[in-house]
Amino acid sequence: MPVSPRGPRRPWKAVVGGAIGNMVEWYDWFAYASFATYFAAAFFPEGNATAQLLNAAGIFAAGFFMRPVGGWLLGRYADRRGRKAALALTVTLMSLSALLIAVAPTYAQVGYLGAVVLLVARMLQGLSVGGEYAASATYLTEASHPRRRGFSSSFQYVSMTIGQLIGLGLLMVLQRTLSDAALHSWGWRVPFAVGAAGAAVVFYIRRGLLETEAYEEESGGGDERRGTIRLLLEHKREFALVMALTMGGTVAYYTYTTYLTKYLSNTAGLSKSDATLVGFLALTIFCVLQPLAGALSDRVGRRPLLITFGIGSMLGTVPIMTALAGVTTAGAALALSLVALVIVTGYTSINACVKAELFPTHVRALGVALPYAIANALFGGTAEYVALWFKNAGVESGFFWYVAGCAAVSLVVYTTMRETRDAALTRSDRGGDIPQPA
Repeated sequence: MPVSPRGPRRPWKAVVGGAIGNMVEWYDWFAYASFATYFAAAFFPEGNATAQLLNAAGIFAAGFFMRPVGGWLLGRYADRRGRKAALALTVTLMSLSALLIAVAPTYAQVGYLGAVVLLVARMLQGLSVGGEYAASATYLTEASHPRRRGFSSSFQYVSMTIGQLIGLGLLMVLQRTLSDAALHSWGWRVPFAVGAAGAAVVFYIRRGLLETEAYEEESGGGDERRGTIRLLLEHKREFALVMALTMGGTVAYYTYTTYLTKYLSNTAGLSKSDATLVGFLALTIFCVLQPLAGALSDRVGRRPLLITFGIGSMLGTVPIMTALAGVTTAGAALALSLVALVIVTGYTSINACVKAELFPTHVRALGVALPYAIANALFGGTAEYVALWFKNAGVESGFFWYVAGCAAVSLVVYTTMRETRDAALTRSDRGGDIPQPA
């Protein structure tokens, strides 16, 4: 086991340290989507429920369009100043944005100025998450044993999902302890206050993390181009690969996670509490699947899982979403949701390490961050808005075909890209002096 000047490196400690901050980051990020049905009318009082959700979804999408900016700025920062420093900075920005939402004034108090505050906070969230994905994906991959990268990096989506589950769990508690009127009036502010406090705590945890061996090996190289766009452009093919392989995965992921609860209540007609319960249970099982699939990829490679996701999402989205629209019980909705999330696991469990394994250390964080953030802004961040647009236009099934089409494009990439499992990230990887798994 490599030894740092500050003591032995413990991969499990790196996974926990990187993942817990990621959990809080994504809790704050998804809290917006989970509670939008309660605060949409507070900022956009005019129009029907779907129109109000469209406005809230528009601001949700705006956060995604800040992710490329965050990916560029914080990805560069992570390549030049270190993964640890970037992880501390991203969680600081997220704490500030959550606090802004918690105290944002409503339309009744200041008119549309409240929506402006909401927009600014969401843009800060986008900036933070744009850098968080790259910093955590890079950190978890580099800090892992080379033969366990798939397993270790899968905890990025484990932590993301736990963040969602905490948000949904808090929503269920509030739904059962507060009246509907109280939730619409002030209860929706509670999760953002909790998120701001949690992010502040994680900041101190992340300050105690060790830097990765891969970064320390190259940080003294003196290359002033490290983490720059000019250097990234030397890897155009990898840049395009990250965008294309992300396209189908991010649309499917946001369809079956953040949009699912709204779809079940707004289209299938389930109560908000039943829709929330379905989402919570489905995500719990989805969370457990991530490390299992990640470990499988360490044995069989990354491409088989990606290809399985691509085929499943391309062929399964239309029938699954059509069937979900007609469910009448929470049990049926849960069963169909699980089928979809099992398919999506082929992408989510390993996408972090696949992207990190494509790039050399001196541009890895930026290489992961920028193309991923652009793809998320174009496809993931707009998924909910596109779905609601199709619904508002009276052709909701058009969205199902859109998701299937995005998966088809990514499938072409999965079948033609190189396998990344055996990529060498450190000198010991390249030299063959790889410690055996314990």
